[in-house]
Amino acid sequence: MELTLVAVAGIVSIVVVAALSRRIGVAAPLSQVVVGTALSFLPGVPHIVIEPDLVLAGVLPPLLYAAAVRMPAHDFRRDFKAIAGLAVVLVVLTTLGAGLLFNSLLPGLGLAYAFALGAIISPTDAVAATSVGRRLGLPSRLLTILEGEGLVNDASSLVLLSSAIAATTATVSLWTIGGDFLYAVVAATVVGILIGQLNVRVRAWLKDSVLNTAISFVLPFVAYVPAEAIHASGVLAVVVTGVITGHQSPRYLRAADRVTEAINWSTVSFLLESGLFLLMGLQLKAVLDDAHASGPSIATAVGIGLLASVLAIGARMVYVAPLVAGQRRDAGRAEAAQPRIDAVQAKLDEMIQNDELSEQQKKRFTVRFTQRKSDLRFAVAEKFGWRGGVVLAWSGMRGAVTVAAAQTLPASTPYRPQLQLIAFVVAITTLLLQGLTLPWVIRKARVPGDDRAADREEFGDLLTQLSVAALAHVDDPELRMPDGTEYSPEILDRAREELAVRQTRPATAATASRTGLREQYVQLRTEILQAERRELLTARTLGTYSSRVLTRAQDALDTEEARVSRFVEES
Repeated sequence: MELTLVAVAGIVSIVVVAALSRRIGVAAPLSQVVVGTALSFLPGVPHIVIEPDLVLAGVLPPLLYAAAVRMPAHDFRRDFKAIAGLAVVLVVLTTLGAGLLFNSLLPGLGLAYAFALGAIISPTDAVAATSVGRRLGLPSRLLTILEGEGLVNDASSLVLLSSAIAATTATVSLWTIGGDFLYAVVAATVVGILIGQLNVRVRAWLKDSVLNTAISFVLPFVAYVPAEAIHASGVLAVVVTGVITGHQSPRYLRAADRVTEAINWSTVSFLLESGLFLLMGLQLKAVLDDAHASGPSIATAVGIGLLASVLAIGARMVYVAPLVAGQRRDAGRAEAAQPRIDAVQAKLDEMIQNDELSEQQKKRFTVRFTQRKSDLRFAVAEKFGWRGGVVLAWSGMRGAVTVAAAQTLPASTPYRPQLQLIAFVVAITTLLLQGLTLPWVIRKARVPGDDRAADREEFGDLLTQLSVAALAHVDDPELRMPDGTEYSPEILDRAREELAVRQTRPATAATASRTGLREQYVQLRTEILQAERRELLTARTLGTYSSRVLTRAQDALDTEEARVSRFVEES
């Protein structure tokens, strides 16, 4: 009964704090941390110490999976260089810099433990930054980079942490650490791809929204456990599984399955995310008491934590500057490449017109070339300058993973309570300092958001393309009902009329109420949706439309298909 009351009180607190945060314009994670910290000092509140495995192996995998499923795969690919740089290179540099700082300020700690703490404070938490950014209209590309960094940097920091801890008990060379890191990444990627591909195929066979959602709840652990068992990165395997699932699910899963899963996962991820930040604040009193009981003073540990916060923020600023310069250089190269692209396009058109290519070659060359053109257009159209760089540099908040990872330090670690407090200070300082000032930074930087007018025009173009594909399917003389009979001409004409005007919401089948026509209408609407979805997948493969427009169109098709499916179940 006591556990039930605690759970109910926790969920109610999470909801109330989140609702109030939206009213006052503060990111909910920041409010959860502040409330948790305040509660930890109330008389009668027991010391709360969360087992690190509960966070790293119990909460982190589903949170990463929920975020990875929503990550557009082709956006992740297009910005992979920036994401990998922030999530791997910057993590390594921060680990080295912070490790040297800790080693110089804490005599007797040792380089291995110093680098372990450096790895602990290196990963960022993108939740607060992206929630603020969305509310204030940051461009989609910046949000994608922040989210992608948050997905990958936990894996790189945890691998570095395990390597550093291993170095405390044995002689480990840089080659060994590099080899272990490479193995952990490659093996985790392979596991994630296999689990992701198997997942969508098994769930396609089920054809039940409840069962599909139930499987999705255990899927993060299905990827995490085997990856950890072979000493790979479990969290990276979860991320890869999520990206594969999100990319492949429109091809294999029904709209009703995806809509149901998305609704359930949004609730689960909200509760886990908010609960994690609330518990992070609740642990502060226990961390302070442990640090007070041994070793250097609390003031010393807090001072070192503040210095480490400055180092972490400064390292990010220094790293982001050349990253933004490189991104602008890539955009310039993309513009300069346009004449060559036009020449290649003309040559390809000529070869196709003269039948110099087989059908397979035509398809392969056309897809690859169109993808390349789309990537270059994206580099030019979605570029961001120093204004976006300022926001990116100031979005390096640390979070609950840093606090949980600090608790995995072995009991024999010198200054262990102080190291945990240092990690906590870095997390709290960056989260509150950068999180509370980020809205001001975004407003002052005046980063231009997405071009809404261009998005609307692009969305209309995509819907037109889908309608053309659907009309071609309706006009196919071989079109038949599943039993082989022809569709009624009246139903075909009605479908053509609907596609001609192309409304964003589906027409209901209830108007086709005469005997036999209702069933035909539903079947034809289903076939039309399938034709549109095939064309949408082709457009996504080619990358000719932005991910936000593709997602909007996919949501429209999902909604329409779900309504048609419900009508079938009710009839």
